[in-house]
Amino acid sequence: MPRQIIHSDNAPKAIGPYSQAVRVGNTIYLSGQTPLDPATGDLVTGDIAAQTRRVFDNLQAVCAAAGITFAQIARVGIYLTDLGNFAAVNGVMKEYFSEPFPARSTISVVALPRNSQVEIDAIAVID
Repeated sequence: MPRQIIHSDNAPKAIGPYSQAVRVGNTIYLSGQTPLDPATGDLVTGDIAAQTRRVFDNLQAVCAAAGITFAQIARVGIYLTDLGNFAAVNGVMKEYFSEPFPARSTISVVALPRNSQVEIDAIAVID
């Protein structure tokens, strides 16, 4: 099956050798997004809620470029440098998703690119 690369100028440019998202068949694999401002490339300031909102906004931009919405996301992966932020991230996620929620994993990591506190990736399925 051919791969279709998906790119949005409204999301941060990749900071490595990867694509923002790749579509294979009816599945879209969204690369991890960190709380980088797409206009400046800088990490947004603020607490974990502000950083998480920026991450979800970045993911929404890539979804829009793919012609999909968060309603089509089947799985989310969340990577946190501090699991003490778990509840705050959950609160922000509820602002972007409604039931039925996607499957999800939350993983504690030692560090993330550019000293971000959160990174989120996702997998979407097109009906």
